[in-house]
Amino acid sequence: MSIATINPATGETVKEFEPHDAAEVERRIQAADDAYRALASTTFAQRAEWMRKAADIVEAEADETAALLTLEMGKTLAQAKAEVLKCAKGLRFYADNAEAILADEPLEDPSKVNASKAYARYQPIGVVLAVMPWNYPLWQVIRFAAPALMAGNTGLLKHASNVPQAALYLDDLFERAGFPAGAFHTLLIGSREVKAVIEDRRVRAVTLTGSEPAGRSVASIAGGVVKKAVLELGGSDPFIVMPSADLDAAAATAVTARSINNGQSCIAAKRFLVHADVYDAFAKLFAEKMAALKVGDPADPATEVGPLATESGRSDVAELVDDAIAKGATVLAGGKAVDGPGWFYEPTVLTDLTDDMRIVLEETFGPVASLYKVADRDEALRIANQTTFGLSSAVWTTDPDDERFFVDGIEAGAVFVNGMTISYPELPFGGIKDSGFGRELAAAGIKEFMNLKTVWKA
Repeated sequence: MSIATINPATGETVKEFEPHDAAEVERRIQAADDAYRALASTTFAQRAEWMRKAADIVEAEADETAALLTLEMGKTLAQAKAEVLKCAKGLRFYADNAEAILADEPLEDPSKVNASKAYARYQPIGVVLAVMPWNYPLWQVIRFAAPALMAGNTGLLKHASNVPQAALYLDDLFERAGFPAGAFHTLLIGSREVKAVIEDRRVRAVTLTGSEPAGRSVASIAGGVVKKAVLELGGSDPFIVMPSADLDAAAATAVTARSINNGQSCIAAKRFLVHADVYDAFAKLFAEKMAALKVGDPADPATEVGPLATESGRSDVAELVDDAIAKGATVLAGGKAVDGPGWFYEPTVLTDLTDDMRIVLEETFGPVASLYKVADRDEALRIANQTTFGLSSAVWTTDPDDERFFVDGIEAGAVFVNGMTISYPELPFGGIKDSGFGRELAAAGIKEFMNLKTVWKA
């Protein structure tokens, strides 16, 4: 795939970029390694000052950067600006909290290990490679970069090939804020060049957010050279609605949870499991609200759903929907691509789904909702857990017993009760099963790429 900005609203190629050659890749890896040795010796206070400056830059340039995100991957301007401002929040969270999170952890009674003092110390490990996707071109990167740099590590970014201008914005952001030259750099390379970077002795670990096949490949390469990896992969998140739920609120939130980012989010609700007692009422509300979403130019403030980011992505969504319809699924809303230029797809609701349909087990990366009628909470839990994914989930209920049942029983990295899944800097984020391993954000995220060193003193 060429490295290029292609406007998904029109299909027009806006700008193409030359990949970095081997000499430039080598220069950037060495610069990251050199910067690590400088950054690791600085204080938390100094890093925090630089990190807050980066947040100030991001905020000051929010309008311009949001327009760039809309151009490159098609999210609406309002959602693009929200993403940019969320990045500033994430930068400040780690500026404010990294030192306390990574403080030495003393053993309460060192005499139990025959010591006068014993403690665990967190230390940075070096250069970390981040392989990142296009759907949240800034936030996905910042939630790695902020903790990595505050910990004293340095970063290299291999971004998705269809968001090169976002990648280049991040290339010099931290240096502009005062971090040592080389502390964070973009590599304009293709997927085939990633293996050599992971295997480079100067690169100590890798983190990837992306598809399950990409995650398997990266984990295999990293494992082959005994390097740490963190993977945040796909999801097919359940959104469960029980009889005690506030149906109006649940339906309104369900629409947002399925259509946000034009439906292209790993943590978007994708499967809607509704108790039979309230199924008809919920289905009517949900389908009406999905059908009413305004699809159009993402730069138009009135637009609620823009195009899918790539032509192949729209084709993948269309294939899943067409397969389901051919095998007997009922279309309550949408169901087809939008005629005309660009890669638009109608907000869609499908029901009467059967296990022979691909959409039941595969991730749908677009504004398509799968709606199930369930007889009871046991059936809801069975369907929620039947996929190979386990990223996040949502449960709508005011019954404490139902809440406990689903919080305990859902196989996922998160459960949101009476709300939709959102990533917060203050909370750990990640999945289980084929949704990956390791965690981003919060204290868990910054500790992933640290050497936890035991210190014992007689």
